[in-house]
Amino acid sequence: MRELSVQALKAARDAGTATDWQLIDVREPWEHALCALPGAMLVPMQALPQRLTELDPARTTVVLCHHGVRSYQVALWLERQGFTDVANLSGGIDAWAREIEPGMAVY
Repeated sequence: MRELSVQALKAARDAGTATDWQLIDVREPWEHALCALPGAMLVPMQALPQRLTELDPARTTVVLCHHGVRSYQVALWLERQGFTDVANLSGGIDAWAREIEPGMAVY
């Protein structure tokens, strides 16, 4: 599992190299309703074991949460489930809002 900065994610999206990446948001629905990263799939952390079959272990997987703590735990867990290219979004949606998209709501 690697750490991916919000700047690196934005650069990959802007360059078109992240088009096949699966972005997994492990926050709760109420958090997602406040602000969300476009294209990220909401799979709350507690629901992940039941929804694991919705994810492709062969694709690059970027996991995000509010600050990067829950997503770090989930990224490690995904590796134990056989996912081979997993990244934790450092700083989470909070870093994205503060550094990439200043107009995005923060909480």
